[in-house]
Amino acid sequence: MNNPFFINNGPFEINNLLKLSDINNMDTFLKKNVSDIKDLLNANENHLTFFHSKNYESLASKTKAAFCITKKNLAHILPKTCLPIITDNILITTAKITKTFYPDATSDDFDKNVSIINETFFKDKVNFGKNVLIGKNVTIGKDCLIGHNSIIESNVIIGDNCSIGSNVIIRNTILKNGINILDGCVIGKKGFGFFPHHNKNIRYPHIGIVIIEDNCEIGCGSTIDRGSLSNTIIGKNTYLDNQVHIAHNNKIGNNCIIAGQVGLAGSSTLGSNVMIGGQAGISGHLKIGSNVQIGGGTGVLKDIPDNSKVMGYPAKDLKKFIKDSK
Repeated sequence: MNNPFFINNGPFEINNLLKLSDINNMDTFLKKNVSDIKDLLNANENHLTFFHSKNYESLASKTKAAFCITKKNLAHILPKTCLPIITDNILITTAKITKTFYPDATSDDFDKNVSIINETFFKDKVNFGKNVLIGKNVTIGKDCLIGHNSIIESNVIIGDNCSIGSNVIIRNTILKNGINILDGCVIGKKGFGFFPHHNKNIRYPHIGIVIIEDNCEIGCGSTIDRGSLSNTIIGKNTYLDNQVHIAHNNKIGNNCIIAGQVGLAGSSTLGSNVMIGGQAGISGHLKIGSNVQIGGGTGVLKDIPDNSKVMGYPAKDLKKFIKDSK
């Protein structure tokens, strides 16, 4: 889906974008306008994308983007319709160009434009506690509750029959229907995306959002980061226990159960009906299949196929783990 919240300053001429990124081989590119920067999957013939790892070879070979920021040893994977832009530092270049399109997506300062809910038209529509603040561009459906000291910052859509606990902060998020957000959650803030460069950390703009599908529950003190280029998605009827962290770009399927203090690093995909025990950790850029069970305290470093049961560090088949532990 197109980003409904962040303002795109494009289009830009590709040559001007490359000048910002210290790329000097601009003579090889036409003076073509580029309307946006997208991930490999969602880019079209008017877009720029990036390709930095062979983990995404399949997507790169099929991308419809006009241009792709990449490195020399990956350029041959791209289709002929996509012109490679060769750079030594793909992620730094991508961050600079993304910030040009979306200059407001790197800051997550507190929302200065909130109003006390009693001063908004929501006062007659929502059952709310004390000291509730509402930002601009907020929509709230029927029969919703919002607890004490919660802040619904700008750019939030809340469906029907949702319950938001106390001391919750939500921004840049779409909540579907029948969702419970328990006390102390922070949802939709920018992810932990930055790149060390010349003794500085360059922040990557997070222009994605969080989407939580119908009938989910998010436990107390949990945090869900919005996506960088793509969105962070929690599937229908998925339950998160307390103090769970979901990093940027994760896609979690339907009917998943994730116990307390589990952490998911960025850009992983979980299938449906996945169960994860407490204090397990899932590394980034992995694919976890459907009907997978992951024991408590497990460290997942590699993809896991459908219908697997694993435990241990690193994760191994449950039967092997039990045998090795005797």
